[in-house]
Amino acid sequence: MSKTIYQLVDELPSGGMTVMALRSLDIVVPGEWQNLVGFDNTIRAVTGETDPAFIQQIGERAVYLFNDKSQGYQTALWLYQSVDRASSALGAAALANKVGEKVPLLGFLGNITPKAEKAQTIDLAVKLVVELVAFCQINGIPGDSIGDFLASLGDYSGESLMRMAALVCFDGLIPLGPDFIQMVLSRFNNMSPQELEQNQSFQGVKDQIPGGNSDGKLGFINESFGSVSGWMGDFVKSRGLTPQKVAQNLSNFIEFSDDKLDYLGAFLDVSTNYYEHTGIQTLARRLIERAVAEI
Repeated sequence: MSKTIYQLVDELPSGGMTVMALRSLDIVVPGEWQNLVGFDNTIRAVTGETDPAFIQQIGERAVYLFNDKSQGYQTALWLYQSVDRASSALGAAALANKVGEKVPLLGFLGNITPKAEKAQTIDLAVKLVVELVAFCQINGIPGDSIGDFLASLGDYSGESLMRMAALVCFDGLIPLGPDFIQMVLSRFNNMSPQELEQNQSFQGVKDQIPGGNSDGKLGFINESFGSVSGWMGDFVKSRGLTPQKVAQNLSNFIEFSDDKLDYLGAFLDVSTNYYEHTGIQTLARRLIERAVAEI
């Protein structure tokens, strides 16, 4: 990796489009997410420690664990970053000078185009599988452990739960509508391996997806999404989520019309990197917790 884990955490932004978008979801997972930035600050928040010498000891051990390539932490980071890059191919730079203003989405419609439904459904399913595989890498278990991942979702909290909430809201409800789960399941039940191979998000991370060949990977993605579909459905229902409800909270800093939710989805794709942002925070937390336990 070109940067250390403490550099990555130190360089996390305290504001900007990603942070504003995630904060808009506080109504979905109230009080769950704190935008922890700064490695020493994160150690203090996670452990409650105040002794500078002990904080340094924890940090050094966490860095050592991250740098150990026999562990899965670097692979998990790469997955979080890669799946975000596939979505954020353009647009973020154009928005940089708009942070702090209320961004008129209509002004960017010439620069972004909503994904076709097929591409959007594949992207959503691939992002879910990335979460599953990254979870397995972080916890040192086989990458095809769907059951372990499904069981862990009940214990998801903090930045990990926020990442799943953003996946459901920003990659599911807004671009695909309230029936996004059924749309994905239907699409994958009728998809060929060749169609999957043509998807940019899949191409970026396919080497880490279990299944062997493309046919096997297609089956694994389908099985994974199907297994988690119940959790996602319950998440949406229990919180009374609709595309309009999610969009309403985003309207505090993005101007758009209700008939442009597909463009809003594209706008979020190009202007946010919530998987990488919260993924780095998850990695930092897990590394710090393990470092403390080992010390």
